[in-house]
Amino acid sequence: MKITVEEYGRLVGKASPHSKLLRDCLWAFLVGGGICLAGEALRKAYMAAGFVRSDAGCMTSVTLIALSAVTTALGWYHKLAAKAGAGTLVPITGFANAVVSQAIEARSEGYVTGVGAKMFQIAGPVIVYGVLASTAWGALYYFLRPWI
Repeated sequence: MKITVEEYGRLVGKASPHSKLLRDCLWAFLVGGGICLAGEALRKAYMAAGFVRSDAGCMTSVTLIALSAVTTALGWYHKLAAKAGAGTLVPITGFANAVVSQAIEARSEGYVTGVGAKMFQIAGPVIVYGVLASTAWGALYYFLRPWI
């Protein structure tokens, strides 16, 4: 049986599910915004507890990383990511999730050659390029500072 390109296109259109792009984007935006809102609430709570602004920011980062690691270990972060998609890629929590996920997957290979080595498959390039970028920016700033 030969079918034309147009007939094939109609069959594919019938069989394919309709895209829920707007709903998915909105949901990702709300989840990502919720994570950021939780971070801001944590920062305000730390400041209300007496931390100065910079220390409250550091404590907020540490808390978000810890929460992301724990929820990843419990399998909750993966369930949220399955529903929210890119909304869970807020840099600090998404990075912590990526590192912990790699460590969990590699634990059967041992602590050194498994967990220790495999979790840096994701973290290693980010750390290396982060250090290189910050070094380049620091050098540029150092030389341009007299004119800024």
